[in-house]
Amino acid sequence: MRKINAFYDDNTIRVYQAYINEIADEALELGTFGNHFKRTRMTWIKPSFLWMMYRAGWAEKEGQERILAIDITKEGFLTILKNSVLSHYDRKVYEKAEDWEKDKRNFSGRCQWDPERTVFGGPMEYRAIQLGIKDKIVDSYVNNWIVHIEDITPMVRELKKMRDEGRDIKEYLPVEKEFRIEDPDVIKRLGIDL
Repeated sequence: MRKINAFYDDNTIRVYQAYINEIADEALELGTFGNHFKRTRMTWIKPSFLWMMYRAGWAEKEGQERILAIDITKEGFLTILKNSVLSHYDRKVYEKAEDWEKDKRNFSGRCQWDPERTVFGGPMEYRAIQLGIKDKIVDSYVNNWIVHIEDITPMVRELKKMRDEGRDIKEYLPVEKEFRIEDPDVIKRLGIDL
């Protein structure tokens, strides 16, 4: 099952990224990403808190010691989706691999669906989305779409400690709900389940 679950309100949607101290500190000071952030390479944003925790090892993996919660405009998030294509060929979405290759040339963003994770990192049946952005989309992300950045690393470490002590942490997790997409082209191209 492929649906976008996220923490969002009427104006913004939250995505997560993990960085080294240098990038995180600069982003928090500026309210957006600065010179230490490499705009020339693809950067991945993840709306799923637990998938981010799995990927970053709850802020313990090297180079991912700081977890940032980044609220971006809904308009920006929808623009990212409109400019993305699946990162791998999928027969359920594309009849021919050539059609996917053509879309890959026309859309700079990448969409990847990975198994959502439990609090212990085990895979779940449904999928979490992550989006790779580059080129002009990264510039818009950095310059126009970021509304607020928060360092949630202390909370992440505390939650992991509680989890490791055998406590139930579900009530402390961000409440993520389905973020419905209306654009039929985006739904089809990214293989989103209705």
